[in-house]
Amino acid sequence: MKGDKAVIQALNKVLGQSLIAINQYFLHARVARHWGLEALNDSFYHQSIQEMKWSDDLIERILLLEGLPNLQDLGKILIGEDVPEIIECNLRLEKQKLAIITDAITLCEQHRDYVSRQLLVKLKDGNEEYEDWLDTQEDLMKEVGLQNYIQSQMSDDKAP
Repeated sequence: MKGDKAVIQALNKVLGQSLIAINQYFLHARVARHWGLEALNDSFYHQSIQEMKWSDDLIERILLLEGLPNLQDLGKILIGEDVPEIIECNLRLEKQKLAIITDAITLCEQHRDYVSRQLLVKLKDGNEEYEDWLDTQEDLMKEVGLQNYIQSQMSDDKAP
């Protein structure tokens, strides 16, 4: 099934963001684990795996549309050096991804590719959920203080 070039390009742009997220979240998970923050490790690792599954769905869709998935055009990974910066970097990436996904959804609607649109809406919903979780973590850091927040992340019973 030959897909529209603009739709394939938009799907590849979303794929690129998802590939960045896989690496960023995986590295942040391992940094958190190294620091003994098991709950954050689990949360970031889970999100990295979720991004991998979404990337797989995007690759399958691009191939079905007879496009070529672009796994080479990776952008910059945002790496935090402490807990607040890690949360902030992940939040920045989620907001960036949301804008790209929203643009891709609009493009799919214009080209009447409702199957691709449905896939993108699923990704958008997942990204909004993770963005909300990150916002909550920032709020918790402010409410309970950074040291108390970090202490609460040392066990794995807080992971979403």
